[in-house]
Amino acid sequence: MDSQSVITRAITVAGGRYAPGHLGELTQLVPFEMVDQALLATRATQSRLRDLPSRVVVYLLLAAGLFPDVGYPGVWRKLTAALAGIPTATPTPGALAQARRRVGTAPLRWLFDLLRGPAATIGGRGTWWRGLLVCAIDGTTLTVPDTPTIGTRFTKHAGHHGGTGYPQVRLVALVACGTRTLIDAVFGPTTTGETTYTPQLLRSLRAGMILLADRNFGAKDLLADIAATGAHVLVRLKNDRKIPILARYPDGSYLSTLGALRVRIVECEITISTTAGRHTGVYRLATTLLDHHRYPAAELIRLYHERWEIETAYLELKSSILGGRVLRARTPTGVLQEIYALLVVYQLLRTAIADATSTRTDTDPDRASFSIAWQAARDQLIQAAGVITDTVIDLVGTIGRHVLANLIPARRLRVCPRIVKRAISKYQARGPNIDRTSYKATLNINILAGASP
Repeated sequence: MDSQSVITRAITVAGGRYAPGHLGELTQLVPFEMVDQALLATRATQSRLRDLPSRVVVYLLLAAGLFPDVGYPGVWRKLTAALAGIPTATPTPGALAQARRRVGTAPLRWLFDLLRGPAATIGGRGTWWRGLLVCAIDGTTLTVPDTPTIGTRFTKHAGHHGGTGYPQVRLVALVACGTRTLIDAVFGPTTTGETTYTPQLLRSLRAGMILLADRNFGAKDLLADIAATGAHVLVRLKNDRKIPILARYPDGSYLSTLGALRVRIVECEITISTTAGRHTGVYRLATTLLDHHRYPAAELIRLYHERWEIETAYLELKSSILGGRVLRARTPTGVLQEIYALLVVYQLLRTAIADATSTRTDTDPDRASFSIAWQAARDQLIQAAGVITDTVIDLVGTIGRHVLANLIPARRLRVCPRIVKRAISKYQARGPNIDRTSYKATLNINILAGASP
């Protein structure tokens, strides 16, 4: 006779109709009391007890951010999968849609405003530089369904090949580079540009920060507004921009002005060498850090590379979580609700990763796998595990232990062509002869003195 194994596992969730309202282990980062306060503050608490209480609906929306590949009825089944023996509702798709409309967008935005911000950490390469919190700003787009109602708010992006097939939403975020946590974010129609959205993010800048940005953010008035917050800036400028040279410094940088703002300019020539050849580019950086003794030009050039962390954050959001999918929501209000839920879920995952890596002072947060954390969080939700904290506080948690057990090797300098690997259309494909190999690389930086005044 074959031997048998029986595993008994205790599950602790909220009682009664609130039982499906959880996010697995991530519930510890967004507990019941927090969600209830969000509903109370935004006046979205149900007027009478229903089969789908407002708290449960908020967790449903957040859980949908972990499972973008299934519809809301499928998400509900995952929330209730481990609740055998507990009476739970079996809502229809229409009932779930009505409940989402009843809750609205405000509670999700309230939660995002509460949870956003740099994760608490004392170390990590790229997190702090010379006492300044390293941050980056940039924009991206999210794709939404092509419905008549959405078309009244969000438009398709124009282009030389007929434009995009779906309307898009522009998202501009402020990210802490070391942990890739969201300090702030704003989004809306693509008819408004990145730099027009940026002033809405200035509320989250402060003294003690260094903001990295690309050439699109180099407008003198915008840089002056950023500097007025007390934050410092390191931004790339166009090479053909005419700027005065007021004084030269021994490290090769020079003092200049952008409008009324005094800045220090660093011009450099960067050569990347691989077995496939060499590529050289000229870069011009402007910074409000005027002290060349305390902030050497060579270090500023290397620091600017950390700006790519925001590109990785967008990759995690759009590729790892969404998998390139179109969002679910089919109304403008639903789009806002879904994006705020998605941003909250991303922030929760990044916070869990930061909490885990901070327990090992020698572990760079870059070595933590976002995909591992995301998959572990999904598993914990399906199992309804870790919903309520034990009497003994677990700082790492199951998600964190999975992350620490599957660390990525230390980052090496590599280069790869920045091209579309899966063409949207065969008519826009760049052909099969493009070298997509990722090469080990060496870097050589040559600081240029700049033209004579």
